[in-house]
Amino acid sequence: MNKNVFIMDHPLIQHKLSILRDEKTGSKQFRELISEIAMLMCYESTRDLPLVEVETKTPLAVAKTKVLSGRKMAFVPILRAGLGMVDGVLSLIPAARVGHIGMYRDPETHQPVDYYCKLPSDLNERDVFVLDPMLATGGSAIDAVTRIKEFNPKRIKFMCIIAAPEGIEAFSKVHPDVPIYCAGLDDHLNEHCYIVPGLGDAGDRIFGTK
Repeated sequence: MNKNVFIMDHPLIQHKLSILRDEKTGSKQFRELISEIAMLMCYESTRDLPLVEVETKTPLAVAKTKVLSGRKMAFVPILRAGLGMVDGVLSLIPAARVGHIGMYRDPETHQPVDYYCKLPSDLNERDVFVLDPMLATGGSAIDAVTRIKEFNPKRIKFMCIIAAPEGIEAFSKVHPDVPIYCAGLDDHLNEHCYIVPGLGDAGDRIFGTK
């Protein structure tokens, strides 16, 4: 496995992922689980944030404590399914900015089509987390990160819930410098480029569409 790929094996993440995969899980619970898993993944993927020591006056004395060393962050969901992860990550880092990149997969070519991009104006000062529940062929993630790199952010990380080996391989070839954080690495893509066993179409299950 690529050293830049992190599979999150935390028991809570794995438990919630099992329920997420179940075809009987309805849209309301599916949305809640996506958000909860994203929050837990955000906790794990920010372990390397730098800290600085400060002095804090408690009711009893002055304590030496640690705070984040002024690192600015931004979350960029890939529309539309990536929206399901935003509330979860913002619950941990509410001061982060949020940008949006809109892409859809052409049903014939299975290639991503870019239709919207709105990013924070100071992206060059921020660590960027790109969010998408599924890393299938890798096309949308590759294009989204390529677009974000044009703004010269400090660092980029890609967070997904389910990944296919084909997607990881394709993404890592184009962006070997961008770490991938995912909750589950599945077997393969089928002839329609869906992840197997996967969880179906994440966007449809989040928003209750077909």
